[in-house]
Amino acid sequence: MKTEVKSTCCYCGVGCGILVETENGVISGVRGDPDHPANRGRLCTKGATLNQTANATYRLQYPEKRPQRGAPGLRLHWDQALDEAAERFAAIIREHGPDSVAFYISGQLMTEDYYVFNKLAKGLIGTNNVDTNSRLCMSSAVAGYKQTLGADAPPCSYADIAQAKVIFIAGANPAVAHPIVFRYVEDAKAANPDLKIIVADPRRSESAEIADLHLPIKPGTDIALFNGMLNILINEGMIDEAYIAAHTTGFDALREIVKKFPPAIAADICGIATADLLQAARWFGTCGAALSLYCQGLNQSAHGTHNNAALIHLHLATGQIGKPGAGPFSLTGQPNAMGGREVGGLSNLMSAHRDLANPAHRAEMARFWGVPYVPSKPGRSAIDLFGALKSGEIKAVWIACTNPAQSLPNQAAVRAALETADYVVLQEAYGNTDTAAYADLLLPASGWGEKHGTVTNSERCITRVLPAVQAPGEARHDWEIVVDFARRLGARLDHAAAGRLFPYTDAEAIFNEHRESTRGRDLDITGLSYALLEAEGPQQWPYPEGAASGAVRLYEDGRFPTPDSKARFVPTEHLPTAEATSSDYAISLLSGRMRDHWHGMSRTGTVPRLFNLEDEPLLAMHPCDLRHRGLEDGDLARVSNGRGHMMVRVAERPGLVRGRAWMPMHWGNQFMNTPGANALACDATDPYSKQPELKHAAVQIEKAELPYPLTVVRRCASQSEALALLQGARGQLAAYPYASAGLYGRKSPLVVFRAATAEALDETAIAALDRLFGMAGEVGAIVYADATRKVSKKAIAHDGRLLGVRLVGETLAQAWLKQAMAEDELDASLIRFALAPTAKPPVSMPVRNIVCKCADVSDEQINAALAGGADLPALQDSLKCGTFCGSCVPDIKRMVAEHSKKADAIA
Repeated sequence: MKTEVKSTCCYCGVGCGILVETENGVISGVRGDPDHPANRGRLCTKGATLNQTANATYRLQYPEKRPQRGAPGLRLHWDQALDEAAERFAAIIREHGPDSVAFYISGQLMTEDYYVFNKLAKGLIGTNNVDTNSRLCMSSAVAGYKQTLGADAPPCSYADIAQAKVIFIAGANPAVAHPIVFRYVEDAKAANPDLKIIVADPRRSESAEIADLHLPIKPGTDIALFNGMLNILINEGMIDEAYIAAHTTGFDALREIVKKFPPAIAADICGIATADLLQAARWFGTCGAALSLYCQGLNQSAHGTHNNAALIHLHLATGQIGKPGAGPFSLTGQPNAMGGREVGGLSNLMSAHRDLANPAHRAEMARFWGVPYVPSKPGRSAIDLFGALKSGEIKAVWIACTNPAQSLPNQAAVRAALETADYVVLQEAYGNTDTAAYADLLLPASGWGEKHGTVTNSERCITRVLPAVQAPGEARHDWEIVVDFARRLGARLDHAAAGRLFPYTDAEAIFNEHRESTRGRDLDITGLSYALLEAEGPQQWPYPEGAASGAVRLYEDGRFPTPDSKARFVPTEHLPTAEATSSDYAISLLSGRMRDHWHGMSRTGTVPRLFNLEDEPLLAMHPCDLRHRGLEDGDLARVSNGRGHMMVRVAERPGLVRGRAWMPMHWGNQFMNTPGANALACDATDPYSKQPELKHAAVQIEKAELPYPLTVVRRCASQSEALALLQGARGQLAAYPYASAGLYGRKSPLVVFRAATAEALDETAIAALDRLFGMAGEVGAIVYADATRKVSKKAIAHDGRLLGVRLVGETLAQAWLKQAMAEDELDASLIRFALAPTAKPPVSMPVRNIVCKCADVSDEQINAALAGGADLPALQDSLKCGTFCGSCVPDIKRMVAEHSKKADAIA
């Protein structure tokens, strides 16, 4: 029997609603929830394939204890596991004090999970050492909002996109990172061709393709850009003096600062044309409702807080806030980073937007929780937390639902910290993350489709999440694990109130307590309940008791949550990147996201077709930078600085200025033989937000002399088989100076393994590869060997279908083999060409134009269905094309019309 359950996407902070289809207790499909206000039925490629991530191959299913790190885990009962954790934490706390332990949690937790983690640390143990991976993505946005507007409250809603007259996208690439938001931008442009879109980004990103004006600023010059724009707005009379006088303070001091940024000087600092800077400012100041969309490009900087503040200044100075279509809109990076911020998920915060540094706020929470006090000593933020772990100041760390051994900058230091730690607990859904290798105790947690609770998206919209299926094995909900541990730890610390502090029997009880903590605060949600959220759907905060609805936008009355009810201009001076390029490290390494993957790929990395756009780590470079280093497109390069190095293939890509290279942040040791871009990333932090400068590092790039390539492409019968084989291939990554492993596929899933060496592989090593990939023996084998050129190739076919190809010494054919094997397009008589030294297929293979990226549907498939009599509804029903994000519907309608016209002509 099939059923549907309402849930949300577990990727970016757009907060898309999803209807999860289940059959016989298994997730069998997903579709966008047409009633959810965030997406209205649309989904991106990642959300559209969530059902394909429900495979349990890599899931933790039982508590495990490692007798020593690196050894296989031994299965424990939950009582044994939590008793051990409680004993170890209690002993460390008794000997070294409460600040000797820490918790590092995640923006992917439910709000209820977040709440109990914070209460455990700050209320029971008495330490503020609880921080979250939101420190890496959103803490500068938090600090920027608080410094200027008084509270961490995005004032806008998605509805403002359609009403904007100018959209300024700064330090964000929503076309890739927030695709559903970008669909709204596209819709707005289509509905209003006069809408002006400005994109400020050091590279010409996918989002810049829709822009009327692209500003390819130098890395780290955001403040100079915004101050230069403000200079123009002031001097050309485009500011709102009346709004400034009535609703803000500090403008005169800022006016003096921006005098130093006249157009020519600001443009020179940014590396852009003066005319373009003038155009951007004039559009912002004269077009009408101005909406800014921004994200990690501003946040992940050693001056990220003031990047945010300087952009917000443009809105305050022009009065473009609290109005339809206007305001500074920070796009959240994770599905519930907002919920974590609401309950005090950062080490400097407490519940309901209270500040840890405020004695009155600490006293309020102590009374609310019924504890003597909340400690005043600041907690460790992410970078400092792992630094203290390495120095021994922190002895034990509890990590939940995040992967710091992939996501934090300066990976060598992070991994050294984890190795040094006395005790590491990992509470996680997946057992194969990079961090799992350092854990002493692994606790299995529920994952997407299994959780229940609430999440808050970028526009302050709270959604009730319901479980669609049971978690596998003995996995528990995160809040259940924390509450059970807290009670056991409290007993061992002789904390008489432990049971009273953690009385919860379900997630709703936690929500109700969190809700009460917001009473009278800027995010008051005392009018919400699980019942209301289930009956009436997602709601925006604030939603105080007695309200009939939440607030679509904030500050419409010009009053802000500050002591004098006025917004604040703060002094924002241009500062360079934390790390400057030099003759030794001449390239600025920029990082970002891919459309089809997310974070460390522990989930998306299990879906073969999500690799079809880009199936291996690639470093994008400008052609002049390639030539200067003797590199060509497809060569291997060594990228390095003082923190680490990586071997990676280079690709000539449009959109980059000389001296800048770009690489996705997702790739790490699960898919290559180094931690990827984060091995080189800078760990300098912003003084206010403590967010690290992940977006920029100075690096050296040189050609890697590895003349002997090898590639294995192996077709698998199922996704489970492919994942098992991929895990085996990962064990070989460290054996080569360059290596990568990944998936690919449509009809058939493939595992693709690539490597390169300085010396040719011997027969023993080649034979080991064949055994690993199930290609040993002579049955169905075609073999080619050239001892002189040190080339060895082998193809295996079963029942006229190519099963696998292993190419050593020369690998040109892998360029076309992937598609041929994934689509079963190679006729049995042509299998021998798999060993041919050519990048061109032996016959004319169809060039597929993927019309629907979300459902991975090609023009060939659509045309075949049309020939069979399908219309648009039939195409959507059978192929699912056009049923996710909706961006392909115009193209499908055109194809339907063209087919009908041809059919009519024939008739």
